[in-house]
Amino acid sequence: MAASILIADDDAVARRLVENMVQKCGYETIVVESGDAAIAALTAPDAPVIDAVILDLVMPGLDGMGVLAKIREAGLSVPVVVQTAHGGIDNVISAMRAGAADFVVKPVGLERLQVSLRNALNASALKGELQRIRHSREGRLTFSDIITRAEAMASVMRAAQKAANSSIPVLIEGESGVGKEMFARAIHGSGERKAKPFVAVNCGAIPDNLVESILFGHEKGAFTGATERHTGKFLEAHGGTLFLDEVSELPLTAQVKLLRALQEGAVEPVGGRKPVKVDVRIISATNRKLLDRVKQGHFREDLFYRLHVLPLTIPSLRARREDIPHLLRHFLARFAAEENRPISGVSGEAMAHLAQLDWPGNIRQLENAVYRAVVMSESDQLGLDDFPLLASHPPTATEIPTAPLMIEPTAAPSLVSGNEIPIVPLPLAGSLSMLTSTGDVRPLEDMENEIIRFAISHYRGQMSEVARRLKIGRSTLYRKLDEAGVPGHGGKSGEETH
Repeated sequence: MAASILIADDDAVARRLVENMVQKCGYETIVVESGDAAIAALTAPDAPVIDAVILDLVMPGLDGMGVLAKIREAGLSVPVVVQTAHGGIDNVISAMRAGAADFVVKPVGLERLQVSLRNALNASALKGELQRIRHSREGRLTFSDIITRAEAMASVMRAAQKAANSSIPVLIEGESGVGKEMFARAIHGSGERKAKPFVAVNCGAIPDNLVESILFGHEKGAFTGATERHTGKFLEAHGGTLFLDEVSELPLTAQVKLLRALQEGAVEPVGGRKPVKVDVRIISATNRKLLDRVKQGHFREDLFYRLHVLPLTIPSLRARREDIPHLLRHFLARFAAEENRPISGVSGEAMAHLAQLDWPGNIRQLENAVYRAVVMSESDQLGLDDFPLLASHPPTATEIPTAPLMIEPTAAPSLVSGNEIPIVPLPLAGSLSMLTSTGDVRPLEDMENEIIRFAISHYRGQMSEVARRLKIGRSTLYRKLDEAGVPGHGGKSGEETH
């Protein structure tokens, strides 16, 4: 999914021109004709996420300066690019002081607008990453810190937000690296216990003979080496949230005591004489199907039902590929700043390839791939060569494609002077069947016609761009369309571009 840009201008012609330029840069657009409508679009409860605003400074009613003031009052962090026909220094200073990220003079050119949007989105991504890191360290992560636009995540987010308003036990399932702990922290940070501790424990990393001691604590002298009293994770999380990561790896003996602790609301330290009351909210996570572990006899059924009150399954990254551009933008901004590298974006070719990979390590693998690329890159833009471990990997899990063959577009939308925007969204893939319904190989001409039709749709009817990407002359393209009997393509036979 592309970044969404809000355009606010009372001039219909100017709105249309800017809208066309923004779409050519590969972004989605939302267009309004007044300052009041812009504020409504930014603050409505059910409004779509807006990544940046292009704001006309001079409008009747609520003008651009008024919109900037209301954005600041509402505490919104969306970057704003101000445009006006009056480019005096006073206007520039006033707009920048009011919070504008950049200032362009009408009529703005495509290259200038592209650079302005790129810089604004990069700065916004860096600001968001710094805020996310700060919130994580302070234990104040919320759902606004989770980077997602995917439809596959919408129901999970809604369920998690409802869970945050109660103390219901939550079990988060999902592959390794999908962000289960971040979800747990967001649930804690959005609920009534957010001012209390969030204690995370990796159950799979604790030696079996120390599980009870670490979870429930122990008294001094309870066993060899217990030279002092230890309170345990339950007591550390008293009043707050205890996050049991990889809970499926707990040994059966520890599962018995955990079940009792959940039932009684009390823990009994190793070597202790009486139970100690605790008030904790339990969020558990596993990268396995916990019910399968129950069926295999590795996990207690009664404990399963104690933990499995509200299950959340986080989709893998390959199931929400539209999140990849946004995740890339944030990771790139953070690592470029940390490593002091002047890298402004990712090429369209690299973006298309990265968005097609299956990412078995999910978000964690993507993050590490961007980190390595930033450190090793020798240019100001990451290309496919900066991801050598991924560049040779096939774009999908199918190592040897069979019918139907997936034709994946690898090029970004048409851009100015061959330059590419930092993150270009991947269009939907086309599907090319290699066989007929009877199992025979399709004629080459049929497949060629289908590819041409897909390219025309993909490049929104821009015939010169279609011809260039297919590496054929435009007159050849029109001839093939005539031979295929495609009506209304508007071609002029004989026009050839080289």
